[in-house]
Amino acid sequence: MSRCHGSAVVDAEAALRKLVLVGNPNVGKSVLFNRLTGSYVVVSNYPGTTVEVSRGKLRHEGGEVDVEDTPGMYSLLPITEEERVARDILLRGDADAVVHVVDAKNLKRMLPMTLQLVEAGLPVVVVLNMIDEAERLGVRIDVEALERALGVPVVATAALTGRGVQDLLERLPEAGGSTGRAELYYGPDVETAVAEIEPVMPARMGLSPRSLALLLLQGDERLEETLQLSTADLERVERARREVERRAGAPASLLIPQRLHEEAERLADEVFRAPESGVVTWNERLSRWMMHPVAGLPILAAVLYFGLYKFVGGFGAGTVVDFLEGHVFETYVNPWVNGAVTRWVPWPWLQELIALDYGVITLGLRYAVAIILPIVGTFFIAFSVIEDSGYLPRLAMLVDRVFKAIGLNGRAVIPMTLGFGCDTMATMVTRTLETTRERIIATVLLALAIPCSAQLGVILGMMSTAPRAMAVWAGFVIGVFLLVGWLSARILPGEPPVFYMEIPPLRLPRPGAVAVKTLTRMQWYFAEILPLFLLASVLIWLGKLTGVFDAVVAGLGVVMGWIGLPQEAAVAFLFGFFRRDYGAAGLYDLQSQGLLTGNQLAVAAITLTLFVPCIAQFLVMQKERGTKTALAIGGFVFVFAFAVGAAVNGLLTTLGIQL
Repeated sequence: MSRCHGSAVVDAEAALRKLVLVGNPNVGKSVLFNRLTGSYVVVSNYPGTTVEVSRGKLRHEGGEVDVEDTPGMYSLLPITEEERVARDILLRGDADAVVHVVDAKNLKRMLPMTLQLVEAGLPVVVVLNMIDEAERLGVRIDVEALERALGVPVVATAALTGRGVQDLLERLPEAGGSTGRAELYYGPDVETAVAEIEPVMPARMGLSPRSLALLLLQGDERLEETLQLSTADLERVERARREVERRAGAPASLLIPQRLHEEAERLADEVFRAPESGVVTWNERLSRWMMHPVAGLPILAAVLYFGLYKFVGGFGAGTVVDFLEGHVFETYVNPWVNGAVTRWVPWPWLQELIALDYGVITLGLRYAVAIILPIVGTFFIAFSVIEDSGYLPRLAMLVDRVFKAIGLNGRAVIPMTLGFGCDTMATMVTRTLETTRERIIATVLLALAIPCSAQLGVILGMMSTAPRAMAVWAGFVIGVFLLVGWLSARILPGEPPVFYMEIPPLRLPRPGAVAVKTLTRMQWYFAEILPLFLLASVLIWLGKLTGVFDAVVAGLGVVMGWIGLPQEAAVAFLFGFFRRDYGAAGLYDLQSQGLLTGNQLAVAAITLTLFVPCIAQFLVMQKERGTKTALAIGGFVFVFAFAVGAAVNGLLTTLGIQL
């Protein structure tokens, strides 16, 4: 049973209008996208970072080509939301070329999806990316033999350096030509079932009727919804599925992938050569240590200590903030602005809007530039180094067992780690998690127990002289994270998520890539956040002008008494509602003035860390999870934060502990 694909040969002179990049995570799709379009998207060494489809323009043979960089996918049979998005793009059928980017070092693992794409009748061009790394490892690939076997163009590239990209551009017009490749034979039981349901498959979808039939036999419920088959046709598919299992003794969902992997192994044996070596390299040894449940902990501790505590907390929130906030703003900027406004603006209400205690410049701009900018900037530098090195996927493997206890898996390490940069961004990234249950749990934990980089940096900075208070703060926040996650996993219905991932090689981060990533993220952060800082200053000014601010502060002052804090701390908590980092900066001011004892510092830091999410994060929660869920999470966090603060204060007082 050997048939050939019947797609017509494409005219090489026909205009190329749309190009789609597909492939596993961590194969360099986004780097190739940048090379082709000249535009930048954040490139990560961890699956799932490119959450939304990136689009750009390619200048090709005098015309413009639309280029789409899809989320990572392992198969045409989707499991995650990212894979569904990528497969849906292919189902549109509007791509003139589908560039399947594969990791040349791991060709055997990539080929099953290549076979699926070719079998689907798509205009495929295979890109063997990272060929330079493969060659350094002694890998040799017979590109011409692979091209003959697949019946589609195959190009070797190293997207980071640009090697082979011009060859790819020259081969793109060949996409969609007749492959001449015989369709893969899946055995009599599966083929009989395919023949039964293929005639009722729509012919105008992006994938061939045969490919659609194979996916439906594997139980693709999302595809059933997309195709909108009649009840009779769905029953025919179900009968064929049951018949395969009855006759073969195994479901089609096992038989079809098994056959794909057998064919991939056969092809790889023909074209792929790697040196046999029993020597374990230093990189391999370090990689194993990073994922080991015991050896990985000191490595994680070192990353946290040097990356977050020393670099972000010590250098960013300490040295740089002290210089900008204490020297530049307090010595020069604010006195000059206050003097100029007092001298040239005759109206007191306008003076307070621009300058003085709560002015747009003296408060909003000072907090944004002097306190938040150095902290967020140093965090994004540290995060870019960590992700470019390949450590994030290994961290995911390390924490997977712990995360499973709180209803998540290692995949959640991305939103949780990003939360230490910006909880608003991290809440958006929770959409990459597989189930609604996981997304809700992750959203609750981000809103409750993950401080953003600005808040974290300020807290670490002001606690650097009070190590015992810092230990109490860290212990309670981590304990709350685990306790609330554990309870959420048992209260919310659902099954524990399945976790699998590709582990990229360890690499030395490239300074240029780290710099571009940091600047791009900073540009996004301040485009989104700086207006909120200024808006918060205006709202605070309005609150002061109307008396609402004083009323809310007075109400919060009562709560401050319950948790053992001075009345002045109420202002910091009110600021925290507008921005978490505003609240942390307010506490920083109190601590600088000597208004907080060690115990009060610990209680204030714990309560503020657990305090309600900022306005921006709440709006994203509402968009991603719905209004009811967002309000429920916000209400729970508000009550829980002050309850924990009161408990910590009571515990320290009862035990007579002085931090």
